[in-house]
Amino acid sequence: MFREMRRADKQVDSVLVENILHKAKYGVLSTTGDNGYAYGVPLNYAYCDDKIYFHCAKDGHKLDNIKHNNAVCFTVVGDTHIIPQKFSTAFESVVVFGRAFIVEDESEIEYALKAVIDKFSPEHLTEGYEYIARSAKHTAIVRIDIERTTGKSSKE
Repeated sequence: MFREMRRADKQVDSVLVENILHKAKYGVLSTTGDNGYAYGVPLNYAYCDDKIYFHCAKDGHKLDNIKHNNAVCFTVVGDTHIIPQKFSTAFESVVVFGRAFIVEDESEIEYALKAVIDKFSPEHLTEGYEYIARSAKHTAIVRIDIERTTGKSSKE
């Protein structure tokens, strides 16, 4: 079902994959629409309990695509460093394959939003949690249930 990584010499173990997913600031969600075209959109996310969560408006292109076909790919790039003298880049990345679901359960919605606040605004938790209380009902949460991950690194 899934291809093996071509450059197996660059493949990283599951511990580094999790580290990259925890620390990276954004990823690119790739979906397929009913017109057959791929759609990739960068977004912030939180990784917890072997799932990826992100928030968005309650309608739009990505949600339409997920409703059409919930098989998604999510790509994260961690640390990068250009090596000009070698005409190369040292990098780390993770590619996630999974199924995306629009979260309906209120406790899971709150859990996901708190995870995003915890990741991106740890110095403003009180204000962030108050913001969640005011705006959660206007926000959609999507959960990606991970089926496969591959991680790659060319760091020297």
